[in-house]
Amino acid sequence: MANGTDYYAVLGVPSSATADEIKKQYRRLAKQYHPDANQNDPKAADRFKEISEAYNVLGDAEKRKQYDDMRKLGAFGGFPSGFGGGARAQRPGAGRAQPGGASGAAYSTEFDIGGIGGLGDLFSSMFGGAGGRARSKGPERGQSIEQTVEVPFRVAAAGGKVPVEIEVNEECTSCRGNGAAPGAQVKPCGECSGRGVISFGHGSFAVNRPCPVCMGRGSIPSERCPTCRGSGEMRARRKVLITVPPGAESGTKVRLRGQGGKGAAGGQPGDLVITFAVQTDRFYRRDGLDLIATVPINIAQATLGSRVSVKTLDGKKVALRIPAGTSAGKRFRIAGQGIEKEGQKGDLFVEITITVPETLSEAQEKAMRDFAEAGGLKF
Repeated sequence: MANGTDYYAVLGVPSSATADEIKKQYRRLAKQYHPDANQNDPKAADRFKEISEAYNVLGDAEKRKQYDDMRKLGAFGGFPSGFGGGARAQRPGAGRAQPGGASGAAYSTEFDIGGIGGLGDLFSSMFGGAGGRARSKGPERGQSIEQTVEVPFRVAAAGGKVPVEIEVNEECTSCRGNGAAPGAQVKPCGECSGRGVISFGHGSFAVNRPCPVCMGRGSIPSERCPTCRGSGEMRARRKVLITVPPGAESGTKVRLRGQGGKGAAGGQPGDLVITFAVQTDRFYRRDGLDLIATVPINIAQATLGSRVSVKTLDGKKVALRIPAGTSAGKRFRIAGQGIEKEGQKGDLFVEITITVPETLSEAQEKAMRDFAEAGGLKF
């Protein structure tokens, strides 16, 4: 991100954009400015590099969080004042050119800002190295994937499992990940001189990142794989069974290690981060660990008293006595039949509603009139 350029501005999305919105915008821009589609426009190639760089960070949940933290601290475009000695002075190097193309003095990235650790560590995790040193083309951890999953109310309350279908990057089965068409010749990438990484400046910093032209492989085939268009990857759909912990609520997150995007060059896969969105239920409502069930009774049951059968969360039926003279909105407590979470268990509250028939037979109407007149009402 040279000279403090905003990655969100590069992709043309707000900082509040969702992961899906960022991915959609990146694909649109990458298709528009890809070098293959703009061979006579060198500016398009530069724009493609910027877009790839921005998505390399914003498209990964962990890198994006680190980047946002650094933006808040002013790490791009100048450090904020008032660290109270938390930021150690930068140490200039010998003034020699940076390997990989960045020129000027080399500075140490050894800063400790606001308790988040050294900027060198953050740059390394975000961009694959700092300080101008070339990164080896070794194994790289795959991208973490975030997905929101709708969960039935009763599964979220009692716990259980739900199947989820996710979309991940897998190695292309046609080219086995090298991006070359069958029989194609492979030559060193001219953009990175076969290193697989290029350097760029962050103010006083020089940072390496994977070359966006050769995708970090260091080589370019004479003919790209027609299946994956040279990327070496394919989008694939995978089914995963997710365990929902008892008492889960909307916004609850679970992390599945190794269930995310495929790692590069034999690297470990990324993680899958699931956010639950709990559906409403036709019978139960939730209040903390308590459950509220609405049970309708007719006017005769409310007046004379009755017994009703109420189903608990585990499927058992409980007989509940409704006393005579019960009014609408009255609640009855069934202890210990709520949601159990972390050793605590709520109650089930039965809330009464009174239904009134829309039509009456002649006998029913006469009986109702007699009842009303006995109470002093006149019609």
